[in-house]
Amino acid sequence: MTATAARVPQLNLAVQYAVSATGKPTRAHFRKWVRAALERDARVTLRIVGQKEGRALNRVYRGKDYATNVLTFVFRDQAPFEGDFALCAPVVAREARAQKKSLAAHYAHLTVHGLLHLQGYDHENDRDARVMERRETQVLAKLGYADPYNYKG
Repeated sequence: MTATAARVPQLNLAVQYAVSATGKPTRAHFRKWVRAALERDARVTLRIVGQKEGRALNRVYRGKDYATNVLTFVFRDQAPFEGDFALCAPVVAREARAQKKSLAAHYAHLTVHGLLHLQGYDHENDRDARVMERRETQVLAKLGYADPYNYKG
């Protein structure tokens, strides 16, 4: 008797660099991190943006006049999930330095975080935040990264 292998979710991923890719994770890194958090089929565009674009996106879509680390835009909220997310390179770099963690670890965390949002996870209340943070921590541990919510640099 053989066990039936679990179906691997299908991924259509586009990675865009709106800023220089120098010093940023490669498309292969992003694909690995997205795939690790992928629970169902998805079509995703991940865009690495600068301060100006990050601030404009946050202002237009969230009414907040500053650049934030990650923004997720869901276009389809059931499988196959569809959406975009933007990572603001200067904010990610600044936060990684402040938290005394590697840039790769922080990009991995925020990539996983953005993809979980795309798949319906949220942190609007304490219960949902615990569920999402637990899932992020599990995925990152499988990737070899420390718990981002209990990081001791």
